[in-house]
Amino acid sequence: MTNWLKKLGFGLKKSSSQLTSSLSSIFKERKLDEATLDELEELLICSDIGTAASSKIIKEFASHKVDKEASDEDIRKLLAQTLNNILQPCQKTFEIGNHNPTVIMMVGVNGAGKTTTIGKLAAKFKNKQISCIAGDTFRAAAVEQLSIWAERNNIRVHKGENGCDTAALCFDGLQEAIKQKDDIVFIDTAGRLQNKTNLIEELQKIVRVIKKVIPQAPHHTLLCLDATTGQNALDQVKTFRQMIDVNGLIINKLDGTAKGGILAAIATECPIPVYFIGVGESIDDMDTFSAQDFANGLLDIN
Repeated sequence: MTNWLKKLGFGLKKSSSQLTSSLSSIFKERKLDEATLDELEELLICSDIGTAASSKIIKEFASHKVDKEASDEDIRKLLAQTLNNILQPCQKTFEIGNHNPTVIMMVGVNGAGKTTTIGKLAAKFKNKQISCIAGDTFRAAAVEQLSIWAERNNIRVHKGENGCDTAALCFDGLQEAIKQKDDIVFIDTAGRLQNKTNLIEELQKIVRVIKKVIPQAPHHTLLCLDATTGQNALDQVKTFRQMIDVNGLIINKLDGTAKGGILAAIATECPIPVYFIGVGESIDDMDTFSAQDFANGLLDIN
């Protein structure tokens, strides 16, 4: 865990550097008055924490007695605790259960890291028998990428012809998974949001067909988000939740952005479990989400 915390701190460096350097200038030789709080709120909004979350943070922060002699670190610790309070409801334990198999469907726009996430999660459950269904049938590169991750993890991939019907592929893949007595089945899906109507129909059809094989499935529908998209990630959460029953989030590419505050915006406006966060491309660069660790990392608190 210590190594992961170091990775998390390093991964959030872009976000924390932008936020903490501006914090220092706001509070330098300034008392905590209305003008200072307004400037702080503006900074939080510009850090992609969002209007609603920023307002909530300012209200709680202002309720504390902050000594005018308080150090930068004191200010950051207080803000981190306030942020932790907002993020805490999103911290949930990801459970596989005993569904035989547990069906995990990955959704998200192209480039959000769905396929890579499947590879990373499969590595975390390497004591289980796992298969994958290559449901993004319109992108040969997605099938190839999934096959590479599957080979690394020694797991089976069920794939079809380029452009084949995804729902039918899922039907066959789940039947095979039951036959092989798999513990977990990952389903990769397409993410063409530019044609929202087609995507909605495809995802809803996949869910209907999955339920014909396993009525309780999918047991997890996880939305992958690219943190570098900032406020657009919040829009994606709202859009996909309108389409299907998304019950968990995975936030990728936090190491490549100064917009890590987007998690606070999501927690405030669309509270939903954030199961994992990623700060790199390697197989071990993803771990469970901890609200306190994330808040500390964002405010550069060791």
